[in-house]
Amino acid sequence: MPATDEARRTPPYSAYATILAVFAGGLAVAGGLARLVGRDPGEGTTLDFVVLGAATFKAARTLANDEVTSFLREPFVQAGAHTGDEQPKETGDLRQAIGELLTCSRCVGTWAAAGLATAQVVGPRGGRILTWTLAAGGANDFLQAAFAALTNKSNEIEQRIRAT
Repeated sequence: MPATDEARRTPPYSAYATILAVFAGGLAVAGGLARLVGRDPGEGTTLDFVVLGAATFKAARTLANDEVTSFLREPFVQAGAHTGDEQPKETGDLRQAIGELLTCSRCVGTWAAAGLATAQVVGPRGGRILTWTLAAGGANDFLQAAFAALTNKSNEIEQRIRAT
C-alpha cells in the first residue's frame, strides 16, 4: 500500500530510533565479544586510527556511490541504483530511513567505521587485512585524482604555450 503524502513529508522518526538502537546494540555486542576474547579496544595505535579513517572513507564511498554496491541500495532508492546519486524512496518508514543511510557517505561511514574497528578488535588478522586493503584503495583514489588533476593542468599549460 503506497504511503500517504503526509507520511512522505514526515521523517520516519521511529525508523531512525530503530536504526540507532541497532547501531548501539551492535557496539555493545562488539564490546562484549572483545572482552570475551580478551582484546582491549584501547590497544590501537595512532597509525591504526589513521588507517581506519582511510579505510572508512573508502568503504563509505563504495557503499554509497559505487556501481558494484548498487544492489544494496536498489530496494531503498527511487529510479534504480546505478548512478551513485540516488534519492531514498519516500515511504515514511524503515525503507526510507535505510535509503537515507545508504545514500549518505557520511552516514554509512559511521557504520563502516564501527564494523572495521570491530573487525580489528575481535578478529585482528582479518580485520587488519580488510582495513589496510580499503585504506590502500582510498589512497589509490586520492593518487588517481591527483594524477588526473596534474595531467589536466599540464595539458592546459601546454595548450596556452602553443597558443602564444
